[in-house]
Amino acid sequence: MGPTAAGKTALALALCDALDCTIVSVDSAQVYRGMDIGTAKPGPAVLARYPHRLIDIRDPAEIYSAADFRRDAWAAIEEIVASGKTPLLVGGSMLYFRALVQGLADLPPADPRVREEILALADAGGWAAVHRRLAAVDPLAAARIPVTDPQRLQRAMEVFLVSGDTISSIHQRQGATALPWRLLQLAVAPRDRVVLHRRIALRFEAMLQAGFLDEVAALRARGDLEPALPSMRSVGYRQAWDYLDDRISYAAMVERAIIATRQLAKRQHTWLRSWPELQWLLTDESAHAGNGAHEEILQLALKYVAAASI
Repeated sequence: MGPTAAGKTALALALCDALDCTIVSVDSAQVYRGMDIGTAKPGPAVLARYPHRLIDIRDPAEIYSAADFRRDAWAAIEEIVASGKTPLLVGGSMLYFRALVQGLADLPPADPRVREEILALADAGGWAAVHRRLAAVDPLAAARIPVTDPQRLQRAMEVFLVSGDTISSIHQRQGATALPWRLLQLAVAPRDRVVLHRRIALRFEAMLQAGFLDEVAALRARGDLEPALPSMRSVGYRQAWDYLDDRISYAAMVERAIIATRQLAKRQHTWLRSWPELQWLLTDESAHAGNGAHEEILQLALKYVAAASI
């Protein structure tokens, strides 16, 4: 686990070289086909050497929920374990991790039209307006979800508008099925947030140079996708879509995408700070520039693995 741009993939590949692992992707955007550059999806050469499960399993026009992930990840883990290998779950979609580990209530599926209504309310009055409306119908959820977390606000409001029931009451009725496997939970993150912010900016610039805008333009040209879809609400894609729609300038697109990615990383950090039984692997800037420092992080991770195996 870890925030975006923290170096999760590099560490995961190194662990695969050291251990007999198969990677299971825990990324809500990498499930979609045709969304490669903007999701930092591993390239064909990497995937050929290190097979990943749960990548490219949905069309961007489809809805893929945390409940779908739990079902698919569970099946993938069972198959990997049966083959004699170790599943290595890698990603930053914390809701997916929670759904797998803690279980998830049987929530109604996402509704693009309802999401458009919520986004229109947010555009008109900011996410504070959505938060106030949520507080009126589900005060427990409003107290739990900060106004700075639009994804969870949107989902909580959507659940009520679609089902007439609150997400809080549904969660209270849920009964999670415990995982039958022992878990070792590791989180990798830069020790200094400034380092992470720099990496986020550099990575987005690299995505643009690699043809990210062409990727989004091709998705728009299909004609069956719209900005309200969960796939197109992914960080970077929604800002690029606005730019291609001539709603914002190129400079504004770059700035907003980087800011949105930083906000995502902050939310991921918030999840991780309260995550139980988590082993932290803190890196410095040199960990991403030289093999020696990276080797130290790998050896620390292997140390935790060895201790958990005793």
